Amino acid sequence: MTAVQAQTVTIAALGDSLTAGYGLDQGQGLVPQLEQWLRDQGADVTIINAGVSGDTTAGGLARVGWTLTPQVDAMIVALGGNDFLRGLDPAVSRANLDGILAAGQQAGVPMLLVGLEVGANYGPAYKRDFEANYTDLAASYDVPLYRDMFAGMRAVGSDFRAFMQADGIHPSAEGVALIVADIGPAILDLIADVPR
Repeated sequence: MTAVQAQTVTIAALGDSLTAGYGLDQGQGLVPQLEQWLRDQGADVTIINAGVSGDTTAGGLARVGWTLTPQVDAMIVALGGNDFLRGLDPAVSRANLDGILAAGQQAGVPMLLVGLEVGANYGPAYKRDFEANYTDLAASYDVPLYRDMFAGMRAVGSDFRAFMQADGIHPSAEGVALIVADIGPAILDLIADVPR
């Protein structure tokens, strides 16, 4: 390995369909757009797409061990949307996210936890407990929290649904670009935390 190759930061993006790029042409999903955005900022980075459509936090916990190969320098944890869509007990989601963060901590990689702001479909207590999973675990593991995957899209106002695919769940390529522009600086900070 050359000195130049040794400086490349490899980030695993552990997530679900939002990470995987569901419904989008190759190159238009979150991982390729984010990787290009980071490179445009001068970062020497490779992002591994460890997103699986339909995956829950339980699936992420099952996969985190083989996702964290020795080549991985940092990890983005972006899971929970499918737990919410299925109405899973927030305590179960919390335990799974806890296990994922523990695995990352044991591997010694810097992490970014990506949260979700959710609707009150299951009542205010569910919403409170679900969203608290992210804030509580980020504090517990002392990892940075990007509070809401859709923050970049919400920033455009109520018209953000114009940046969704027809299913109303997944962002369009333009929606992903808004997400990337908003979360990108947090990923640059994550890269800066990687020991050299």
